[in-house]
Amino acid sequence: MSQIATFYIEMLIFIAVVLDILPKVMPIFPLPICNISSSPLPTVHKYYQSGDFIISAIIYQIIFVSSEITFQSLPSHELLDQYLFLTHNYQHTLALAFAVKEINEHTRILPNITLGFHIATDNSLESTTYLLAMELLSTKGRFIPNYKCDIQNSAAAVIGGPQRKTCLNMAIILHNYKFPQITYGSAPLMNNEADVGFFNWMFPNEMHQFNGILHLLLQFGWTWVGIVSMDEDSKQRFIQKWLSKFSERGICFDFMGCINQMMYGNEAAEMIEETDKVYQVIMGSTVSAVILNGEIWTIMTLRIMIYLLDSEDISKERKSKIWIMTAQMEFTSILMQRQLPIDFLHGAFAFAIHSKELTGFQQFMQNRNPNFDKEDGFIKDFWKDAFECSFSSDVTDENTERVCTGEEKLETLSNSVFEMTISGHSYSIYNAVYAVAYALKALHSAKLKEGQIMNKKRWKLFLQSSWQLHHYLQKISFNNSANEEVSFGPNGELLTGFDILNWVTFPNKSFLRIQVGKIDPMASPDKVLTISAKDAVWPPIFNQTLPLSICNKKCPLGHSKLKVEGKLSCCYDCRRCPKGMIADQLDLDDCLTCPEYQYPNKDQDMCIQKSINYLTYQESLGICLVVNAILFSFITAMILVIFIKNQETPIVKANNINLTYCLLSALLLSFLCTLLFIGQPNQVKCLLRQIVFGILFSVALSCILGKTIIVVLAFMATKPGSKMRKWVGKRLANIIVLFCSLVQLTICVLWLVISPPFPDYDKHSMAEEIVLQCNEGSTTMFYTVLGFLGFLTAISFTVAFLARNLPDSFNEAKFITFSMLVFCSVWVSFVPTYLSTKGKYMVAVEIFSILASAAGLLSCIFMPKCYIIILRPDLNKKKQLIKK
Repeated sequence: MSQIATFYIEMLIFIAVVLDILPKVMPIFPLPICNISSSPLPTVHKYYQSGDFIISAIIYQIIFVSSEITFQSLPSHELLDQYLFLTHNYQHTLALAFAVKEINEHTRILPNITLGFHIATDNSLESTTYLLAMELLSTKGRFIPNYKCDIQNSAAAVIGGPQRKTCLNMAIILHNYKFPQITYGSAPLMNNEADVGFFNWMFPNEMHQFNGILHLLLQFGWTWVGIVSMDEDSKQRFIQKWLSKFSERGICFDFMGCINQMMYGNEAAEMIEETDKVYQVIMGSTVSAVILNGEIWTIMTLRIMIYLLDSEDISKERKSKIWIMTAQMEFTSILMQRQLPIDFLHGAFAFAIHSKELTGFQQFMQNRNPNFDKEDGFIKDFWKDAFECSFSSDVTDENTERVCTGEEKLETLSNSVFEMTISGHSYSIYNAVYAVAYALKALHSAKLKEGQIMNKKRWKLFLQSSWQLHHYLQKISFNNSANEEVSFGPNGELLTGFDILNWVTFPNKSFLRIQVGKIDPMASPDKVLTISAKDAVWPPIFNQTLPLSICNKKCPLGHSKLKVEGKLSCCYDCRRCPKGMIADQLDLDDCLTCPEYQYPNKDQDMCIQKSINYLTYQESLGICLVVNAILFSFITAMILVIFIKNQETPIVKANNINLTYCLLSALLLSFLCTLLFIGQPNQVKCLLRQIVFGILFSVALSCILGKTIIVVLAFMATKPGSKMRKWVGKRLANIIVLFCSLVQLTICVLWLVISPPFPDYDKHSMAEEIVLQCNEGSTTMFYTVLGFLGFLTAISFTVAFLARNLPDSFNEAKFITFSMLVFCSVWVSFVPTYLSTKGKYMVAVEIFSILASAAGLLSCIFMPKCYIIILRPDLNKKKQLIKK
């Protein structure tokens, strides 16, 4: 139990160290901190190489080390070894030393000049950072700011560590002295634009990184995500600059967490409670993708938080998160963490500054040896931590730790302890050193062109005004040893892209980072992100299938999103597409309308090609209408033949035999004209069918009108002294027929002139068909033709109705009245039926109306006469007429 308590205490101490909180209050744990000095705390300098020009670098950002701070249970140096030393950061030191070594060995860059460096550690406390900055402005070994009398080691530039806070604090001091500064982390948030004046960073513009994260989320369809920042400033910066842009592209954040800083005394319990709340929110969320907007030590903090606050109440599905880590982060750990699992990183994605392996760098690292590298002030601490041993000089009789021989090999270490492949930060440091060297070379060349003699002494005096170097540093562009171009943008940012790495972890706490994509800021917007999803590895819970990170299940095909009031846009319900619309993709915002030539299928998830349709001779409806048209035509022809053969009989002679022949001929042609309505419409059919129908029916109705008027006039002419006798005869009948036919003909000619009918496709009337039909052109003229027929019908019906009771043996008025009643009934019902019918059935309705009305006229007027002619010839005699 005591071991568990001790471990938890160690964890809390580590968090305090990582979060850079000075323990100035009374501790609550049984490891009291005492003898805290109130004097300024010195910065630790552990690696120094002399040269004509010095590059100062802040590589390690750890807690201060002072002889005045002691722990009762652990000596000061052991506290550093066990709690503070980050073995992965040691590679940053070696990258800087390797770059300086290369530059000094290849004199083509800086001939007759030796480049040196000075590496210091810092704990990110503002007071300590300011002290370090002031030391650069002081004589070596003497802390007298603004007084620098030794020019043996002239500082050319400062390379800052990856934490934004440290770089900002350094910039506040060094900017006043126009000191060139380069950081290998992302750009700090400056208090004012003036602080940026002499600042460069070996990091692309932050915009490209978050734009790449946005493209990555959209690529995988992850619209429901979370973000965890390591401090409140980073969180607020993201909200102000990026939240709206993510929202515009449909990305919603379920949570925006922030890991609290370490607190002590009465506030410690509150801090632990708040951290647990953040953890519960992260792990309790339904999101699968979580953005880690952190810095170099973030994974250490996350690793401990997940281990300490793990709960069995949270399901494995919820714990399986796909972490998307920013390029500022690296895998760093300390000795006490090595037994902690790292499986939570399996399947994670990490952005990294684009890098390449440097020729000779691995060999340079493999050759490190604590027995010979006396100038390397970090190597012994690194060696003890990495190989978990102690040097003989540190071993006492009571200490039974394994002794370091110095012959241990770095390549035998797990990459969770130390990586032999170059990291993005180390690559940036390497390029930063070369950038300073090339800037010095450019400055040297410029002064030579001005005629100045630049010997070593003059050089050192000249660099006391190091602000001149910044001008050349901004414009520098070169190819490094990996043959990659290095240059800075207008705002001092590095012009490069990002690699996207996929994490694969193993049970032995080792891991691989496999490149699966890249971000190219210079590419077109649709090609900014290149990624191979098939090569990606996912957390085991997803069974190597693309995970979903959405608020709710995607709307299925045939459904669209329905916004829910009070919820984020990523959380919605699904609704069935309205009739006539489709959703052919999952999660559509709105249903789509099919093109005019297509229609939705039953499930409303795709469009089907409409079939072209019209009334044909092959279908049953067309066949039925054709048979009826031919049958009635045949009957009409037979009646006409009967009347011609019996034209001398009284019943045929009555009521003007010429009008009878004309009426039968018009009815015969009316039946046949319906054939123009069947079959594929073409230009000729469309021009003729309505015109022929209108003229033929006008002739038929005018004949009936003539017959009726003659009956009335004949009766009136029989009265003594009647003046109507002169109107009785063929002449009046012919005038009536010609006049009515000419009026209809005139209307039809105007129709053809104004807007004639034409073949057309009706794409809208039928849901699943495109109807090939005759467009009437002018609807007004079409109904004018029908209106004139209705006018003739009304007059004929009225006259026949008034004459129905006239005493005449062969009075047709009664039959005409009944036939007109049938005719009117057909065409009155035609109009609403025609208007409510669609497609080919409109044509069928018109054909039926023509056949029905013509058949009504034929049967009502001529069938009684045929009955007498054929079956009752005894009634068809003159004496019968006289008798009546």
